[in-house]
Amino acid sequence: GMVPWHVVSGMHGTVMVLPRDGLKNREGKPLRYDRVYYIGENDLYVPKDANGKYKSYDTGGEAFADTTEVMRTMVPTHVVFNGKVGALTIKNAMTAKVGETVMIVHSQANRDTRPHLIGGHGDFVWETGKFSNPPEKDLGTWFIRGGSAGIALYTFNCARHLRLRQPYLIEA
Repeated sequence: GMVPWHVVSGMHGTVMVLPRDGLKNREGKPLRYDRVYYIGENDLYVPKDANGKYKSYDTGGEAFADTTEVMRTMVPTHVVFNGKVGALTIKNAMTAKVGETVMIVHSQANRDTRPHLIGGHGDFVWETGKFSNPPEKDLGTWFIRGGSAGIALYTFNCARHLRLRQPYLIEA
């Protein structure tokens, strides 16, 4: 149908409404953050021609039938962050200074996913985005259900490069 096609074509987003009185830890004490980064994880289903090369179309509407056919396989041809390969690497990398706390908002419109910070962990994590629930603490990997978003707070206590890995190691 039309809605799933829109979603796998990258036409979706996230709205996260934070509590008016701010985020709190398990004891009800306020948590702060210095910057927010959004990671939209997209699984894309791109049709191929008879020679196995990816097709291109002049308009999205022209791609509808072929894309729908690929969608029915339930196996994405690409899994990317923020809509394209390299969207969060090198010059587009998410940066922070030592001592800063970063809020990472992670969403996935279709499949369950498991963000993992290589070399770090979520100091405070709301996997389901339910801020009335207390946060989980110190998670290296957390679970984001398909069609939802969650957040993690991470404080950079020393200079380091962190990588967010694609959650399905076997697919990496």
